[in-house]
Amino acid sequence: MQLLTIGINHHTAPVALRERVAFPIEQIKPALQTFKSIWLGRSTTGPMALLAPPGNSALPEAAILSTCNRTELYCATNDRAGQDLAVQWLAEYHNVPVDELAPHVYALPQSDAVRHAFRVASGLDSMVLGETQILGQLKDAVRTAAEAGALGTYLNQLFQRTFSVAKEVRGQTEIGAHSVSMAAAAVRLAERIFERIQDQRVLFIGAGEMIELCAAHFAARAPRELVIANRSAERGERLAARFNGRSIALADLPTRLQDFDIVVSCTASTLPLIGLGAVERAIKARRRRPIFMVDLAVPRDIEPEVAQMEDVFLYTVDDLGDVVRQGNAARQAAVAEAEKIIEARVANFMQWIETRTIVPVIRSIHQQADTMRRAELERAQKMLARGDDPMAVLDALSQSLTKKFMHGPTQALNQAIGPDREHLVQLLPDLFRHAPPER
Repeated sequence: MQLLTIGINHHTAPVALRERVAFPIEQIKPALQTFKSIWLGRSTTGPMALLAPPGNSALPEAAILSTCNRTELYCATNDRAGQDLAVQWLAEYHNVPVDELAPHVYALPQSDAVRHAFRVASGLDSMVLGETQILGQLKDAVRTAAEAGALGTYLNQLFQRTFSVAKEVRGQTEIGAHSVSMAAAAVRLAERIFERIQDQRVLFIGAGEMIELCAAHFAARAPRELVIANRSAERGERLAARFNGRSIALADLPTRLQDFDIVVSCTASTLPLIGLGAVERAIKARRRRPIFMVDLAVPRDIEPEVAQMEDVFLYTVDDLGDVVRQGNAARQAAVAEAEKIIEARVANFMQWIETRTIVPVIRSIHQQADTMRRAELERAQKMLARGDDPMAVLDALSQSLTKKFMHGPTQALNQAIGPDREHLVQLLPDLFRHAPPER
């Protein structure tokens, strides 16, 4: 079984492409089932059927991680064409031309896939170095894959070790110390536009974890007003109450947008919530007073054309990433420590993978040996039933078993030539020296 991770992230692709291949949470389970069916069809017919070992170990495994910064497919498959199939499927599923997507895709096999999973969970591959939100998102992705029946022995083991490594990295290094969060970066950018946040009205669209963090950071600056707009009124009211703010209906956005100086949006909507026309009307009503807007959603909540307006300062998740990266240099020592931990754990996991590859061979050897044992035992029982001397029967049983067990190695040694024979001459004595002790 081969491990494979393919994906795009904030290092390889702009937000305009990332939003096109993002998976809404409700699509992940059916997407996983579609994704697995590709390999199931190939592994049960044609040449792949000959390569697959018997039993469930041959079944493909998959998980999808989709966040504002990345879309990744974690796979375990016997299909040698897995990489091309995965990229093709991702492009077709989202109606993105393969030629447009492929240059931004990374494909990580085996130990590279393991290392990547460990680094992602530990916050080393995040836009905010050392952030903890990605670990929760990865756990959600694994839970969803398990509910979809898409996990198996290999990915289960990979992710359990991934969570363990993340805990070890965070416990033994200061990777999360002095972290500049996306929420803090949003406040910093706002302070470049407005001298005093205390004089501004702030609108948050959504009520998820990211909006909650942003609201906390802006609330610390005591803005003139703090308002939450959310699809679920109850959840919006509950979050607003935490920060002494108030809530409005999401449907009121077009008519209320003009009331706010700062707008921060992060929802799971697949379509923009704020269009160019709505912002143009808001700016006109504000008599050209500027609006600072932060769109942390992928897919984006605010139409990108809004950024071209003269009196609007629109920042995406990638823009905030540039601010965040300025604070990463101070944590490079912690990164080096974390990388050492990860490398050691990658080696341990790959050793486990190697052990798993010989399990079918060991099982086959045991089955063959047991078949021989049963045949000889049956023959000995027949000899005893007809009254043969028990000692003679035991002697015949032991000799026959010895001959059958030695037949394969002896034949291989006689037929081998050149380096193969030399290798067997060195190997076979060691195999018999490691026989189990007598009981």
